[in-house]
Amino acid sequence: MSTAVQAVEAEHVSARYAQRVNPQWVRLLRLLEMDVRYERCVGAELFTSDGRRIVDFLSGYCVHNVGHNHPDVVEALRRELARCGPAMIQTHVADLAGELAERLCARAGGRLSKAFFASSGSEGVEAAIKFARAHTRRNGILAAEHAFHGLTCGALSLMSDEFWREGFGPLLPETKTIPFGSLGSLERELKGKQFAAFIVEPIQSEAGVRVPDADYLRNAESLCRRYGTLFVLDEVQTGMYRTGTFLAAHQFGVEPDMVVLAKALSGGLVPVGAVLMSDEVCDSVYSSLPRAFVHTSTFSENSLAMRAGLATLEVLEREALGQRATDTGKYLHEQLTAALREFEMVKEVRGLGLLMGIEFQAPKQIRLRIPYEAFGAIHGGMFGQILVMRLFRDFGFLTQVCGNNFMVLKVAPPLVVEQAQMDAFVAAVRSVVELANSPGAFWSEALGLARRAFRS
Repeated sequence: MSTAVQAVEAEHVSARYAQRVNPQWVRLLRLLEMDVRYERCVGAELFTSDGRRIVDFLSGYCVHNVGHNHPDVVEALRRELARCGPAMIQTHVADLAGELAERLCARAGGRLSKAFFASSGSEGVEAAIKFARAHTRRNGILAAEHAFHGLTCGALSLMSDEFWREGFGPLLPETKTIPFGSLGSLERELKGKQFAAFIVEPIQSEAGVRVPDADYLRNAESLCRRYGTLFVLDEVQTGMYRTGTFLAAHQFGVEPDMVVLAKALSGGLVPVGAVLMSDEVCDSVYSSLPRAFVHTSTFSENSLAMRAGLATLEVLEREALGQRATDTGKYLHEQLTAALREFEMVKEVRGLGLLMGIEFQAPKQIRLRIPYEAFGAIHGGMFGQILVMRLFRDFGFLTQVCGNNFMVLKVAPPLVVEQAQMDAFVAAVRSVVELANSPGAFWSEALGLARRAFRS
């Protein structure tokens, strides 16, 4: 197919999407020069219709831990489809769900011995809210400021950032957020014994990959136990060996009452989520024969999702991707820190395993501070989006800033990422930051982007 024909076809695809789905999404991608058509995605590499190779350092926000289209997961799904088994009968015992639940609970350990399956992290958080209320007979739900738990109304009620909440009316009552990492704030709220659960991410990913102090989660768990509040971890982004261990909880030595998993659970191929919980929490919901189906979900135990989960677990463990996340994460962190140390706009590189963030800060030099403040006045995310755009367009790396902190560039490649790809990424980031460290093209392009945004 000729380049001209490809361009016409791509335009048709984008136009149809804009007309029938979301025009503003197409507009944003075009503005950032990221509106490309992907034809083949394998491992950490994405191949476009115009012949480009993009290296994925975002992983669909921690979906593609085993890489894109891992052949073993794909083959497992093919076999499941070919056997024409009970995909979604609803009124049967789903054997694959039992098997996947057993394996997940065995790896999670602690008090986690039951599983409820959902189709997304948001749906998992909704389930955790309901189960916590049923178990404790309390209504309140406590969460941390700047968290990201999902965009359904219940999950959104646990998030403090107004960007996500604006325009969606009254949300779930009796919810409250407190500063992440503050044990004093946590105890003050728990003392009233009105909260059913404290739902928290062990590492706040969208808040800027914020890693708490080593003893924060242990002390938070202890406070929850003291005041009868369930300790619930949202591991939608941190679970499935992303930080090196199966759960990030294992790095902090805690035993939550519930854990929410999703994203990487199915290898990026079938929507699936899971809420792992204690026997006591489970029994408080499914407490009698009439309540056997009091909480369920249409697609929750479908055979494709369960098979994808089993195959993904097998790949993660056979290829030792947890250890790989630890080793390659340490290497990437060291290389990024060394490469960016000299630049005053780089505040810190932080994270665990292959979940990292590069935090930027306002420059001190007046020659940079003036344009920086000018673009910040236009939009707080302007600086970060220029970084993202240049990494994508000029160097072929897909990444993004954190959803609740536009000054942090998220670094989360598939766990199968190779050293050569990491080295190239480090060099690319350094080149873009070096460009931003001098007045000129970086800042003039930001101005051009702002003009295009407000003109279109």
